[in-house]
Amino acid sequence: MQADLIVTNARILTMDEGNPAVQAMAVANGRILAVGSSSDIEALAGPGTRRIDASGNSVLPGFIESHLHILRGAAELGPLQLFGVNGFDELSAKVRAFAAANPDRKVLQAQGADYTILSETEPVTRHHLDRIIPDRPFAMSSPDHHTMWANTRALEMAGILHGRKLGPGNEIVMGADGLAEGELRESEAMGPVVALAGENRLRLGISTGGEPETPPSAQERAADRAVMLEGLKHAAKHGITSFHNMDGNAYTLELLSELRDEGRLLCRARVPFHYKNFMQLSELERASEMTRRFDDEWLRSGFVKLFMDGVLDSWTAVMVEPYADRPDWVGEPLFPADEFARIATEIDRRGLQIAVHAIGDGAVRSVLGGYEAARTANGPRDSRHRIEHIEVTTDADVPRFAELGVICSMQPPHPPGSQGLPLEPTVSRIGRDRWRLAYAWRTLKNTGAHVVFASDWPVSNVDPILGIQSAMIRKPWAEGLPDHSYSLHEAIAGYTVEGAYTEFAEATKGRLKPGYLADFVVLSDDVEAVAPEELHEVRPVMTVCGGTVTFEA
Repeated sequence: MQADLIVTNARILTMDEGNPAVQAMAVANGRILAVGSSSDIEALAGPGTRRIDASGNSVLPGFIESHLHILRGAAELGPLQLFGVNGFDELSAKVRAFAAANPDRKVLQAQGADYTILSETEPVTRHHLDRIIPDRPFAMSSPDHHTMWANTRALEMAGILHGRKLGPGNEIVMGADGLAEGELRESEAMGPVVALAGENRLRLGISTGGEPETPPSAQERAADRAVMLEGLKHAAKHGITSFHNMDGNAYTLELLSELRDEGRLLCRARVPFHYKNFMQLSELERASEMTRRFDDEWLRSGFVKLFMDGVLDSWTAVMVEPYADRPDWVGEPLFPADEFARIATEIDRRGLQIAVHAIGDGAVRSVLGGYEAARTANGPRDSRHRIEHIEVTTDADVPRFAELGVICSMQPPHPPGSQGLPLEPTVSRIGRDRWRLAYAWRTLKNTGAHVVFASDWPVSNVDPILGIQSAMIRKPWAEGLPDHSYSLHEAIAGYTVEGAYTEFAEATKGRLKPGYLADFVVLSDDVEAVAPEELHEVRPVMTVCGGTVTFEA
C-alpha cells in the first residue's frame, strides 16, 4: 500500500514497549501503516505522498488531554488575564486599561486572579473593585474558577447584592452590613454574574448540565461553533489530538458534530453528561442517549461527570479532618456519601464510566466508597471509573485506587509552586500533617494505580509540554516530603498511553505502531536531549490527527 504521508529523519518515541524508538513512519487512510528506518519507510512513498522531514527532532503520539473545559477555555481566550498580577496598584492599572480598550463589553471579565492578589492577609471585597471601576459591572475569577469577586455594580445587576439561597457547597459571602461582600464561591453563586455576559449557552455544560431552553437559531449555532473552533485550534496548536471534556451536554457534542460535517473538527473528543445535585436518577437516561448518539473514533460520550466538592483555597473542598487554618470546618459535600453511592450504582449499572471532581481527602473517600458500592451491587467489571484532581488523600485510601481499578486523573500544573503558583494559602489550608499525601502522583503510581495527566484548562495552561515539564521538575515544598516527580518517559505516558487507557482506547491510540490512529505531533527539538528546566522552549511544529495536518507552525 502506498503511503499518504511519511515522516523521516526523526526520533520517534513510539511509546510501544516492544519497539520504543524508530526513525520514520508511514501513514495511510488515517492510520499508521508502518514504522521503521528511513529507508524502509521511503519504499512506501509514491508520487502523491507528502513527506515530512523532522530534522532529527522528536515525534510523539498526539497528546491526549484528559481533563479540560473546551468551551470555557475558548471563551476565555479574550478576557483579561490576571495570573501573576500582585498588589492593588497593578490590579487597578490592568483592569482600567482593559476597560478603556473594551468600551462596549456588557460585563468586564478577568481570569486568573490569585486568592492573595492583594496580599496574603487582605481578602478581596467589592469595595476594592469599586475603587478600580465603580460604574461598569466587573468580575474576576480565581485560577481554579471556583471563586469569583464582583464589584457592587455587577452584584446589583445580577440581583445578588442582598444574597440568595443556594444549594450545598455554594456561598455568597455576606458582610456585617447584610450585603454581599463581593466573594462568590462555586457555580451557583457565580452563575447570576456570569449570566450578565450573555454566554449562557456556552456554559450550560458546566453550570446546569442542561440543554438550551429554546433552540438556538442558525446564527447563534454558527457563533457557538466559532467559539468551539477557536478552542480546537488552541488545542491543536499545542499538539493535542484528543481531549476529554469535563463538563457537557448534548449541545456540546452537536456543535462538534457540525464542525465535523464542515470538515473543521481538529481533535477527537469525549464529552460527558454532567449530573448535578439537583437532578433525579431518571435524568441519567440522557447520558445513555448521548452515548448511543455519539460513539465513534472522533466523537464519543460514554461517561458521566459529577462534582463532589470545591477547592482548598476557598475552604470548599471536603476534608476528613478539619482544615489546618479553620479547625471548625471540614467543608460541605455536594452529594452526601450514601446518595452518591446510589447515583454511582445506577451509572455503573448502565455501563457508563464515572468521573468525579474530588479534591479534599473526605471527598475522595466518599467517591471511592461509592465506586465500591457500585461494584458490590452490580458485580465487578472493567469500569475504569475516575477521580479528578485528588489533591489530598489518606494512607487508608491510597491502596483503594488500584484495588478498585480507579483511575487517578491528576494535573501537574496544580501543586503549589508549580508554573508560578504561590504556596499560600493552599499549603496552610492543607496543614503540615497532610502535606505528605498532597498531590501524591508518585505514591499513587507506585501502588499500581493508573495515573493520567491533564491541565484542567482554562484553570491551567493547556500546553502538555509545560505539564510534562512540571511533572519532571516538581520539588517538595518542605524538607522530609516525598519526591513525586516523574521521568520524561513517565510524564509523556501520562499524556499519551494513560490517556488512551482512560478512554478504553489503548488498542487504537496513545502509541505509534502499525494499525493505530495516525495521531502525532512533531516537535522543534529532541526532547530526550533537552534539560528538563528548558523543556518549555520545545514547541510543536506540526500536529496530525487522523492523518490530516491540524496545525503547522
